[in-house]
Amino acid sequence: MNRKLVAYFILAYALSWSVFVPLALAKQNVIAPLPAWLHILGAFGPFTAAFIVTSVTEGAVGLRELLGRITRWRIGWFWWAVVLLGPLALFLLGTLISGIVVGDWSVVRQFGSMAELPQLSGMGGWLLWVLTFGLGEEVGWRGFALPRLQNNHDARAATLILGLLWAGWHLPTFFYNYELSIFSVVAFAVGILSGAAVLTWLYNSTGGSVLAAIAWHGTYNAAVASGNGVVSAVVTAGVISVAIFVANRFGPESFSHRERQTLDSL
Repeated sequence: MNRKLVAYFILAYALSWSVFVPLALAKQNVIAPLPAWLHILGAFGPFTAAFIVTSVTEGAVGLRELLGRITRWRIGWFWWAVVLLGPLALFLLGTLISGIVVGDWSVVRQFGSMAELPQLSGMGGWLLWVLTFGLGEEVGWRGFALPRLQNNHDARAATLILGLLWAGWHLPTFFYNYELSIFSVVAFAVGILSGAAVLTWLYNSTGGSVLAAIAWHGTYNAAVASGNGVVSAVVTAGVISVAIFVANRFGPESFSHRERQTLDSL
């Protein structure tokens, strides 16, 4: 891994963990309580790190290139349908199963809900997910890191490296935002690696559109954070299934029908 990527990951972790670690300490009663909405600020560590490292190492040219990938919206209606309707379809399937199996139909109204801001849901909540964890994370993970990793690695290896580092980035949140157990950590890691594979597929298939990754990530979060375990399990299982299909259908080189998107090819 080159020095730019090492600097990027160190900075992304440091910026986000400056928020996540105090929240974890507060939850464990080590320090005074902190407002839950601070968690949202941690999402922008990867975003901020991407712009700082790009600005310092590549200047205005690199920043224009990064912005060009973030605003790349001409990817075709098919891919926009995959990006937006894919997670929504899994959410609706989970809602149906939840209603039939446990009799809970109310979850359909919880799409887009966010524990840190419980007054939001629906389109408002979805938009917030897109503009926070979608934008805040994907500008860094897929905008900065993935194309550089794909310079020297095939899509499978690049996805594995990025997925593991992405999973590790979440580590402090298990002390205040997720269930802390061996099963939950392993399940989370499998979900993250599967999501990373799906996002590599989308990124390469759309010619390097970070905007597509932002929209998918935000929509996925809006679906899986409904607060219903059945829906979350169905959505996650769907993502794992897509990841397995992508790996088997397209092979390790690019996870796509198109060539992998490296920094030089963008």
